Amino acid sequence: MASQIRTFIFICSVLLSQLSWSQNKTTGMFENHQDIGSVEIPGSISYNEEDQEYLIESSGENMWFDQDQFHYLWRTIQGDFIVRAKVRFIGEGVNPHRKLGWVVRNSLNPDAPHVNAAVHGDGLTALQYRRTRAGLTEERTSESKAPDVIQLERRGDLFIMGTAVNGEMMKYVQMTVPEILNEAFVGIYVCSHEKNQAERALFSEVRIIKPFSEEKTAYQDYLGSNLEVLDLESGRREILMRSAHSIQAPNWTADGNKLIYNSNGFLYTYDLGSGTVERLETGFANRNNNDHVLSFDGKQLGISHHDNDDNGDSVIYTLPSEGSLNPVRITKKGMGNSYLHGWTVDAKQLLFTGQRNDQYDIYSVDIESGEERQLTDTSGLDDGPEMDPDGEYIYFNSNRTGTMQIWRMKPDGSDQAQLTFDPWNDWFPHISPDGKTMIFLSFGTDVDSGDHPFYKHVVLRTMPVEGGQPTIVAYIYGGQGTINVPSWSPDGKRIAFISNTGAY
Repeated sequence: MASQIRTFIFICSVLLSQLSWSQNKTTGMFENHQDIGSVEIPGSISYNEEDQEYLIESSGENMWFDQDQFHYLWRTIQGDFIVRAKVRFIGEGVNPHRKLGWVVRNSLNPDAPHVNAAVHGDGLTALQYRRTRAGLTEERTSESKAPDVIQLERRGDLFIMGTAVNGEMMKYVQMTVPEILNEAFVGIYVCSHEKNQAERALFSEVRIIKPFSEEKTAYQDYLGSNLEVLDLESGRREILMRSAHSIQAPNWTADGNKLIYNSNGFLYTYDLGSGTVERLETGFANRNNNDHVLSFDGKQLGISHHDNDDNGDSVIYTLPSEGSLNPVRITKKGMGNSYLHGWTVDAKQLLFTGQRNDQYDIYSVDIESGEERQLTDTSGLDDGPEMDPDGEYIYFNSNRTGTMQIWRMKPDGSDQAQLTFDPWNDWFPHISPDGKTMIFLSFGTDVDSGDHPFYKHVVLRTMPVEGGQPTIVAYIYGGQGTINVPSWSPDGKRIAFISNTGAY
């Protein structure tokens, strides 16, 4: 009976996902495509469903003054949004003023009011806009040159263009354009800037995001989620699963076949071969947060469950990685909140952030005896402890110097050293299987150093374990639950993570 119920729940979840996140095999997440204005050579699009990429070919004399000519792949969106893509022209091109980008329009007329996040063939980048029908186009140029990541965000009447050379920080230009309707056309485009010449451009990692509304309540209302995988060598991102639920914190099983994630207090597995989702049995532990961690050998699973018998505090348990009806309690009753983040290599101890003595510090706990050892002692927040595969260091994040930065220490808590020093707020360092590289989540200065909330612009960054200049490997709308747990594939080639969006 229990298996039938689980199967029913899974089928309903899949149906809901398909209803909310359906994609057209011809136009992907967009509704339609067409030429705008009088073009000499008809444009076209091609959608590669497997690679989740869009190829647009277009002629078009210009997108300027009071008339536009280009090929447009669009959908209608009401209200605020965030759209982002990696972009590149194909070939050298004829006119240095050829354009690609994201454009928001009041209509499909060639003289419509619009906001255009444009990148030109010669690298010029600008936020261009036409306020009235048949009015002249204006622009605000950006410091960014020849970016290959373009983001356009709408917040009411405010439009914000973010652009970056992949791996670098975004640069922003913004403009208030109240003339754009609440329900507008939004999409990607190409304009060759030559009446009798077509140009092509490739758009990958295309994301259309419905952001968290100010009318919603944080930590009570939730957006949907994308389960994603990033290939670190190629930089290619792939969405494996879309869910209308809040799913969080995927980590890889030791055999490389499945991902484990949490949702609504339960743990689930996602089979990378078949795409099948199954509930992972945790017995009475049905209020699990996103701090589930596999032992280095993959045989055991540690979880943090909010225990009703302990005033709802987060309590650490262990169980076999295939699941169990009877998890074994590790942290003692009445100790305070304990948030699991790591195992020691020998699987004899767990590493966690503990609320003790009115502050949060890092502790280890002996699995057999339940005895704890305090490893850090600061008035700020120390969090996210994880041991490297050689057992030489424990890596963690701390805001003891003002912003949240990455640190490391010896397993006994000695030799504590700061590794990152920039304005970002860095969380949850995860060490690669070969022990050479770490990846971590970085929030901007719009977030308090002691907070890691949902639904923010964040990035994933990599860095050598001994420190150095971090490199951005992914631009994400997410935060809490994106990468709280060790997320490397066993071969060290890929990372699993969560991004977020509401459904349109």
